[in-house]
Amino acid sequence: MTDGPLETVVRRDRWIVGGVMGIIVALAWAYVLWLARDMEMGGMDMTGFRMIPAGIGIMLPAGEPWRAIEFAYVLLMWAVMMIGMMAPSAAPMILMYARVGRQGKAQGKPFAATGWFAAGYLLAWGGFSLAATLLQWVIERAALLDSRMTVASNLLGGIVLIAAGVYQWTPLKDVCLAQCQSPFLFLMRNGGFRNDLRGCLLLGLRHGGYCVGCCWVLMALLFVGGVMNVLWIALLALLVLLEKLTPAGRWIARAAGIACVAAGAWLVSLPQ
Repeated sequence: MTDGPLETVVRRDRWIVGGVMGIIVALAWAYVLWLARDMEMGGMDMTGFRMIPAGIGIMLPAGEPWRAIEFAYVLLMWAVMMIGMMAPSAAPMILMYARVGRQGKAQGKPFAATGWFAAGYLLAWGGFSLAATLLQWVIERAALLDSRMTVASNLLGGIVLIAAGVYQWTPLKDVCLAQCQSPFLFLMRNGGFRNDLRGCLLLGLRHGGYCVGCCWVLMALLFVGGVMNVLWIALLALLVLLEKLTPAGRWIARAAGIACVAAGAWLVSLPQ
């Protein structure tokens, strides 16, 4: 008996899911690059002003309170940036979910189930994006953030680096990283594939929660190197990939922790 059209398409799950994820990541990075180019404003002096990451050159006086539209733009910036940085490292888990769904037939709906799983994962990072936006608002109100969204205090930047380095060695980091490194074991420990909307969403949210627990402190380093510093964003995204997708990921995380502590100690020692 030959496979029907649905079965033929489903067997290509890796290509379909991978292709969709590739498009989403490419769009996210294109948006980040667009915002970063806008934030540069041709090198013009922005002393006394702050840029709103909207991609259309909006500036406001530095001392003016945030408006709702600015909060929305900053939240969108963080959410899209997290998609661009984290989705590549989540690809093995999402592809595994699609594969297990195909093998289990998933009542003919493996792609819909995988979509809801991915939505749950991104929802977890959406929560982190909201927290990051609130933190950025607090730092900016305390006059500790410059026009390029970089912490303006060597002391605060050093403290963040040291805290990030120490976290890289904690048991919580190890537990969360282990969940991210073993997609199949994660599924087996959490009941396997779900084909109902709520189950897929919650499982994706749980995996996203582990991912946030693994990487949130690395994302906090964006404030040190510059929230819109594209090279810094790319380096942190690469570190996340190496931690999650290589056999030596745990030791890479710890080596990065040592480097962060050293860099933080150096930064604290500089004139404030």
